[in-house]
Amino acid sequence: MDSDGFVTIEGLSKVYSSGAIRVVALDDVSLSVREGQFLGVAGPSGSGKSTLMNLLGGLDTPSSGSITVQGRHISELKSEELALYRRHQVGMIFQSFNLISSYTALENVAFPLLFAGVAKKQRNERAARMLEEVGLLARKDHRPGELSGGEQQRVTIARALINRPKILLADEPTGNLDSRTSKQIVQLLADLNRDQSLTVIMISHERSLLAEFADELVHLCDGKISEWEKMR
Repeated sequence: MDSDGFVTIEGLSKVYSSGAIRVVALDDVSLSVREGQFLGVAGPSGSGKSTLMNLLGGLDTPSSGSITVQGRHISELKSEELALYRRHQVGMIFQSFNLISSYTALENVAFPLLFAGVAKKQRNERAARMLEEVGLLARKDHRPGELSGGEQQRVTIARALINRPKILLADEPTGNLDSRTSKQIVQLLADLNRDQSLTVIMISHERSLLAEFADELVHLCDGKISEWEKMR
């Protein structure tokens, strides 16, 4: 484990309680991610993968432990600071595409820039460049219902990267895709990781897919790290 981490997680735990029921989703997890690294996180359902991603993305708060990104303690940020963190430092993509059905691909990608106060012309220009980066510029005027699953996921990747975040969190991004398209999407993430030094943290229950592209692979089981593999 690299001690000089771009992302450093120390003693991270998350416990959900409802009455007498207590569920330990993460249990004393520590890991470090270098800038420009592609880290894969594998494990079965219920192992804590999505909880880890939500904590990294600032969508949830830990019960104990800390997350540090570029020297900032994410768990200590106020709500306004967390919103800025999610807008500018981290991009997130999920198994479900979460696209606005009435918007074109271009409009979906440009949407986050609306909240950043970017003028419409600049929004569309930047969105077109992002669609070109993910190989989908020719489909910019198509709505989600007119796109394949793989094309929709490319739109979500472009949208996640529109504000040029330093970290891309991918939570089961191939869960709704066939095996061939899944490989194409993870190849795209690997290309972005290599060409732009984008730090990628991707979780999946498909170990073989992560092993093909990730630099290192962490295995979670029952909320704990059970294994750490260096792939390349």
